[in-house]
Amino acid sequence: MTNNQMQQAIELRKDGQAEQAKTILLNLLFSDPNDPGLLYQVAWTYDNLGLEAQAVPYYEQALANGLEGEDRQGAMLGLGSTYRTLAHYDKAAALFKQAIQEYPEAREFKVFYAMVLYNLEQYAEGMKLLMTELAETTSDKGIEQYQRAILFYADKLDQVWE
Repeated sequence: MTNNQMQQAIELRKDGQAEQAKTILLNLLFSDPNDPGLLYQVAWTYDNLGLEAQAVPYYEQALANGLEGEDRQGAMLGLGSTYRTLAHYDKAAALFKQAIQEYPEAREFKVFYAMVLYNLEQYAEGMKLLMTELAETTSDKGIEQYQRAILFYADKLDQVWE
């Protein structure tokens, strides 16, 4: 595989030419079918084309083949999100739980996990995650002013005070 061709495909995808990118990446895959970085790029391109079901095996294989670093983090987010859009909620939840353990500083996993919790009808837990992430990461002055209250109520949404 040539890095130049893969980089060209990535640029094409970024420029809205995902079909051309897919053609290049799939041709590269013939010569190196186990390359985790290449598998990830193919998955990402299928996702970009709205072909989520076709993206899944490429994400899974990229992760199984030892994808590392930022690419691993991106593939976990992409696969988990794709599982969710395909209504594979249990798979998505398990993957996001694993990602939160591996990348505790990557708050985006908690936000995507909250979406899955919504799909699983675990509304209180999903809202708690979202409210906590919002309160801890915002620069909005109004939310900052009420951060303590938001965090306090995040896990008490069903509680009634008399």
